[in-house]
Amino acid sequence: MFLDISHLVVHYAGRSRPAVNGVSLGLVAGEIGVLIGPSGCGKTTLLRAVAGLERVQGGSILLARETVSSDTVHIPAEQRRIGMVFQDYALFPHLDVAHNVAFGLAHLKHPERRQRVEEVLDLVGLGSVYKRYPHELSGGQQQRVALARALAPRPRLLLLDEPFSNLDVDLRERLAHEVRGILKQAGATALFVTHDQLEAFAIGDRIGVMHEGQLHQWADAYELYHRPATRFVADFIGHGVFTRAQISQQGDDVVVHTALGNLSDMLECPLPGAYPDGMCDVLLRADDIVHDDAAPVKAQILRKSFRGSEFLYTLQLKTGETVMAHVPSHHDHALGEWIGIRAEVDHVVTFQRE
Repeated sequence: MFLDISHLVVHYAGRSRPAVNGVSLGLVAGEIGVLIGPSGCGKTTLLRAVAGLERVQGGSILLARETVSSDTVHIPAEQRRIGMVFQDYALFPHLDVAHNVAFGLAHLKHPERRQRVEEVLDLVGLGSVYKRYPHELSGGQQQRVALARALAPRPRLLLLDEPFSNLDVDLRERLAHEVRGILKQAGATALFVTHDQLEAFAIGDRIGVMHEGQLHQWADAYELYHRPATRFVADFIGHGVFTRAQISQQGDDVVVHTALGNLSDMLECPLPGAYPDGMCDVLLRADDIVHDDAAPVKAQILRKSFRGSEFLYTLQLKTGETVMAHVPSHHDHALGEWIGIRAEVDHVVTFQRE
C-alpha cells in the first residue's frame, strides 16, 4: 500500500469519545480514496492527521512505507510532501494564476519553474488564463487553479477537503468527473473528503463511510450500495428503507417473506439459520420497487419528489410499513392515491431485526 492507515486513533482533549477511533484503510499508488459521512463523523480529522496537522494517539500512518504518524512518531506536515486543496481554495488574491501555481516551486530555477507551471495549467485546462487574477475566474476555474498549485510540486499524496462545497450542485458533479480525469492523468494518489454521495461516486476508486469516528466500510461504490457491511452504511447510501422479513427454506430455494410478497431467485441470500427463526430486516431500495398497476400489492403515495426523469415516491402499505420507489416522471400520480407495486430484488441485504 502507498498510503497505509492502521488502527488510527485521534483524541481531542476534553472529549470523552475519540474523533477517530481505530480506523484502518489503504490506497495503492494512483488510487483515489473518498471519505464520506455525516457532519462530525471524523472524516476531516482523519484527513488532517494524514496531513500532519493533528497528532495521533494510537495506530499509525505509513506513506510510501515510511511511518509519518504514530503514538511515538510525528513527521512535521511540511516534510511529508503532501499537497492540499481546501474548500475555500486559499488562492492569493494579489497574485495572478501563474504566480499562484508557482508559489510552492521556489526551489526550482526560473526556466524549470515556468515550464512546470505551464504543464500543470495545461493539465487542468487553464493554459490560457495564466495572467488572470483569482477574482476574474469562475468558481470552477478557481478550484482548478488550486488543484494545479497542489499538483505543481509533485506531491507524494494529494488531500482534498470538501473542495466543491462552495460550488452550485450542477457544477459539483461535473467538476468531480473532471478532477478525477486530471488526477488519473497526473498519476496522483489522492484522499478526498466530502459529504456528497454523488461526488464520492463520481471521483472515488474506494469510498469509506464513517460514523462517530469509526470506518464502517471501505469499498467501491457498487459494493457499498449492493453489499453494505453495516446497517448504518445501508441506511446512509442511496434511498431505501428496512422492512420486516422472514427467511425460510422451500426445497432447494431460499425465500424471503415480506409485506410486498415473497422474494426469491436472489443473489447471495443468507440462509434461514443466520437469524433466530429466520426473522430479520431486509433493505428495500427505491430501485427495488417497481410501479405496476396490475400488481396485487397496493400502496398509498405519502410524498413525492420530482427528479426530472423520475419521481421519488414514498409509499405506505396497508400494513403501515413504508417503502420508496423511483417511478418515471410521466407517471404523475396524486398524493393519497393508491398504486400497484411489486418488488424486484437482485441483491438481498438483511440485518438483525430492530
